Amino acid sequence: MSPRGVATPDVRERLFAAAERVVERGGPGALTSRAITTEAGCSKGLLHAHFAGLDEFVADLCLDRFARTAAKAQELSGLAGQGTVAQNLNAVALMLFDSAGPALSGLAISRPATTLRIREALEGGASGLTAIQEAITGYLKAERRLGRVAETVDPGTVALAIVGTAHHLLMTSWPETPDPRPSMTRLVAALVDG
Repeated sequence: MSPRGVATPDVRERLFAAAERVVERGGPGALTSRAITTEAGCSKGLLHAHFAGLDEFVADLCLDRFARTAAKAQELSGLAGQGTVAQNLNAVALMLFDSAGPALSGLAISRPATTLRIREALEGGASGLTAIQEAITGYLKAERRLGRVAETVDPGTVALAIVGTAHHLLMTSWPETPDPRPSMTRLVAALVDG
């Protein structure tokens, strides 16, 4: 436990990672400010010192994870011609399901204030599924120019299908449902190899 008055390094990421572990272990209903700070091994008031409340915290956690995936998607263009197209796309698509992705998505949509905050941030330009879709489209265009994707493949449509399916799976998956990653992998293969 961090003593009072001592700075906690990388506090946001420490709290985010703790929240993911809490949700993975106990589901969305287990996520409380106290559960997060206990898991993070820090003072009980730390979360509220950095966030206005649990709704803001969950929104910022979701936005942070979207931004990470969008940044990974931006790296796709540098991978054109390397590895396989399906492997490169799966590396991005499956990031959305890492940690507690589906459970956090369910938690976010069950909290109206969180949902509103996320929507406002995305409308304000925060990275989200649209940024991921655009990066995938650009990557597939590059791979098509290299001849590694068939000319008949429409990059924008494939990107929309990947992102739309990921969104659907995030919204309909929770701890008791089957792992969504195999479905995502099969879809990517069907779209780019099929």
